[in-house]
Amino acid sequence: MPANLPHNPLTDILFEQAKDFVGLYDVALGWFTHVNPAGYQLLGYPSAQALYNDPVRSLRSQQLTPDEWVQLRDRVLQTGHYEMEAELRRQDGTTFWATLDINTLTLEDHLYFLVRVTDAERLRVAERSLTQSVGRFEAVFAHATIGIIVCNRQGDIVLANEKAQQLFHYPAGTLTGQRIEVLVPEAVSHRHEHLRASFNANPQVRAMGHNRDLLARRHDGSVFPVEISLSYFHLEEELFVVAYIIDITFKKETERELIDQRQRVEKLNAELEQKVTDRTHALTTTLAQLEKRSEELGKALAAEQELGELKSRFVSMASHEFRTPLTAVLTSTALIEKYPGADQQDKRVKHLQRIRTSVNHLNDILEEFLSVGRIEEGRVVAHPVALDVVTLFNDTVADVQGLLKTGQTISQQVQCNTLVWLDPSLLRKIVVNLLSNALKYSGENSVVTLHAHCQANQLTVQVQDQGVGISKEDQEHLFERFFRARNVTNVPGTGLGLYIIASYLELMGGSIALHSELGVGTTVTLTIPYENHSAN
Repeated sequence: MPANLPHNPLTDILFEQAKDFVGLYDVALGWFTHVNPAGYQLLGYPSAQALYNDPVRSLRSQQLTPDEWVQLRDRVLQTGHYEMEAELRRQDGTTFWATLDINTLTLEDHLYFLVRVTDAERLRVAERSLTQSVGRFEAVFAHATIGIIVCNRQGDIVLANEKAQQLFHYPAGTLTGQRIEVLVPEAVSHRHEHLRASFNANPQVRAMGHNRDLLARRHDGSVFPVEISLSYFHLEEELFVVAYIIDITFKKETERELIDQRQRVEKLNAELEQKVTDRTHALTTTLAQLEKRSEELGKALAAEQELGELKSRFVSMASHEFRTPLTAVLTSTALIEKYPGADQQDKRVKHLQRIRTSVNHLNDILEEFLSVGRIEEGRVVAHPVALDVVTLFNDTVADVQGLLKTGQTISQQVQCNTLVWLDPSLLRKIVVNLLSNALKYSGENSVVTLHAHCQANQLTVQVQDQGVGISKEDQEHLFERFFRARNVTNVPGTGLGLYIIASYLELMGGSIALHSELGVGTTVTLTIPYENHSAN
C-alpha cells in the first residue's frame, strides 16, 4: 500500500507537484509505495495504483539479478545517496534513458529509498548529435584540401589544419601559437597589422587582395602566390577569424593550368561533399537498399505468378484449340474411307476441304505462337517503305472475304491520297487481325466498317463491328497474352491477336484505343505516325 506522507505545502511542492518522477521505494517490500503524478505519467501508467500493481516490479528494461540488487542496495545504504544512469521501461514496453538519483529515507522507523528519475533521452540524443557534428567538423577541417587557419582577435593562430602546415613548411603543431604576421612577407607585415585591426572592427566574409596579387611567407622565408578568403565566427563573445589559403603558384604559369586547377579543386570539393553526405545518410541508404531488395523480390514473385498464369492459359487454350481441328481431321479421314466409289467424289471433296480448313487453322495458331516468340526475342523489326494505303487496304479486305458469314458485309471508307512511309507487312497483319476478329465475333447479316484517313503525317484506322461486345472488366486485360473475354470462350481463338497487334504498333510508334459495349459492338482505333515519302 502507498506510504502515508504528511501533507503540507512543502510536501506538495517537493513531491506531488514535482515535474520529474519522485517515488518512495519500500526496501523491505521491494517496490514503490508512493509515486507522484509526473512519475507514473512519465512511465506511461494511467494511475499511481496501476504502477503499484504492476507484477513486474522493475523500472529497468533489464532487471537486476538478486546479487546486483543486493550490491546496489548496500551501496545506497552505505553512502546515503547514489546517482546512476539506466535504461528504463514504460508500461507499453518502450524504453528510454534516465538519470536515477537515490537517497535513503526513514519514515516511522521504516526504511525507504527516495528515488528521483529525470528523463535523459533528449540529453543523450543531443550528446550523440554533438559528437557526430564535432566528428564531421574535425574530418572536414583536418582533411580539407586547402589550408585553413583560425586566429583570435589579437592575431594569434589557435588552429591550423595539416594542409596549412604543409603550405608554409611548418612541422606538425608548430603553427599554433604563432602570430599570423609570420606568414606575411616582411615587406608588408607592418601593414598587415592595420588590415587585421580594420577587419576586427568590421568583420565580413570576403576575399583578400581584390585586383592584386597576394604573397605568403614560408617557414624558410621564401614566398609564394596565394589566394586567401576570410570568414569569421563568434564563440562566447570572442571574435575568431578563419583564413582559407590556396597556393596558386602553378596557376600563374599558364591559363590552361588555371583551368585544370579549378576543375581539380571543384572535383575534390565535390568528392568531399559527397563523402560527408554519404556518412550523414548512411542509414537512409541502407533502408533504401532494403526497400529496393523487397521491391525486386516482389517483382520477381509477380513475374513468377504471371508466368504460372500464362502457362495455365496456354495449356487450356492449346488443349481446346488443337483438339477441335484435329478431331475434324480424324473424323473426315474416317469418313473418306467409307466413300470408295467414283460416284462419291463430291463427298470425299467435302471432307478433304474440312481437313484443309482444320490444317490451315492449326497453321494460323502456330503462326501466332511463332509471331509472339519473334516479338519477345526482338527479331521483328519495322521496315518502312513507300506505301499506297488504299491499295493495301483493298487487298486486305479481299483476303478476308472467305471469312464472311451469311449476309455479312465489309464497308470500306479509306481516304489517303498520298504515299506514306510505313511497314506494309506489319500494317497488313494488323488490319487482317482486326477484320478477322470483327467478322468472327459478329453475327450474320451484320456490317463491319473499315475507316482510314491520312492527315498531318498520321494514319488513323478504325474498325467497327456490330458483334457481342466486351465487358468493362475484360477490357482491362485484352492486351495480355492468352487472355480471352468470358463471353466468347466458346468461339475458337488463341487470345494472342490483340497482344500481337499492340506489339506491332509499338514497333511502328503507334497506339491503340478500344471502345466496346456488350450486345452493341466494338470499335478499335489505331493511330500510326508516318513520314511523307514524296517530301523526302
